[in-house]
Amino acid sequence: MFVRRTLKQALAALTSPGWSYAHTDPEQLHQVLAERTAAANSEAADHAVEAAAWNTAGLYVQPGVMEVRRDVLADVHYLEGLLIGARRRGLDAELIERLAAAVDSGHELSVALADAARATITAPAAGH
Repeated sequence: MFVRRTLKQALAALTSPGWSYAHTDPEQLHQVLAERTAAANSEAADHAVEAAAWNTAGLYVQPGVMEVRRDVLADVHYLEGLLIGARRRGLDAELIERLAAAVDSGHELSVALADAARATITAPAAGH
């Protein structure tokens, strides 16, 4: 996953100035977060329409759920690495606490997505 994350970082650095470096100014960080949220939200409508078009039966939903779960797990594993590094280096307790919460939330999301994937399979009718 390290290679995947590094490739993602390199591509993001090429397409989004400021992605690959740390921000020390709280206002600048807030602005970058707001810009990225706005960009994701503007793309969300297209993604939702695309996903809804395939939403005709559970088995059509399953591949998308599985793909999202794979991506979530990859990101959670990366976050776990950040958390481990922060703990080993004795970084700020609040940072460690928030990273741990993000990791926990990611694992919960992964479980929920696995449950959703399982729910895409309908039980066979009696007598079949």
